[in-house]
Amino acid sequence: MKENNYSNDYDLLDSGFGRKLERFGKIILDRPCAQAIWSPFNKNIWKNAHAKFERTPNFRWEINKKIPESWIIKVSNIKVKLSITNFGHIGFFPETISTMNWISSNIENRKPLKFLNLFAHSGCATVSAAKSGAKCCHLDSSKGMVDWARNNSRINNINNASVRWIVDDVIKFLKREVKRNNQYDAVLLDPPSFGRGSKGELFKIEDKMLQTLELVSLLMSKKPTFVILTSHTPGFSPLILENLLKQFFKNGFVSSGEMFLNSSNTNIFNLPNGNWARWVYE
Repeated sequence: MKENNYSNDYDLLDSGFGRKLERFGKIILDRPCAQAIWSPFNKNIWKNAHAKFERTPNFRWEINKKIPESWIIKVSNIKVKLSITNFGHIGFFPETISTMNWISSNIENRKPLKFLNLFAHSGCATVSAAKSGAKCCHLDSSKGMVDWARNNSRINNINNASVRWIVDDVIKFLKREVKRNNQYDAVLLDPPSFGRGSKGELFKIEDKMLQTLELVSLLMSKKPTFVILTSHTPGFSPLILENLLKQFFKNGFVSSGEMFLNSSNTNIFNLPNGNWARWVYE
């Protein structure tokens, strides 16, 4: 039997005063969130946090209750390994749940499909796509994150032949793929505001975005399915992302919107956390 949506393993419990309180399985975390400028709905619930992450005066976790070194939750159609890191991330970005669900459902309707995941982090979208039947290429400049993604693949029993794992600079990789005449039916890009390639190559989104999208456009198959561009960079609004896709991808429909965290409690405000734009081939 196919697994149902397991997004209930994640919940936004509250937000406000520049912070967010989230449940990942049984673990509750209190982390900074500059967008949450309102007052919390329930100030008493915050004391239940297992750990609190602070950025000032330096990055640190304040541990209030015992937390395992790693733990696994179910979200969308996959299992995800989580672990607290020195930078406050835990290996999963819950605002991407709706994107993962959309990708999964559209891949299932268009098998077989070649899916390229760039800036792929811990591989949640890669694993979800592979589980839905896609042949995937997963790229990130961090070997540690690619190893994390491989682990997520293993705990989901993904066939090794379903995913091609790449540790490299995005621009260098895309140029090689163009020369090889490799093509893809669907692409997801989640570029950082600032990053380093596998050999220290500098990536700044405002400088490299046009080149990246142009190279991606050269890799699309004759009958592509979609390209999704997401961003957490301040100022990169849905309209800006939409305009970027329209410049390089024709013969289709472009839509855009906000990514956000939502709660099972309807009294809790949706919490914006990044933007997305999507081109769908017609």
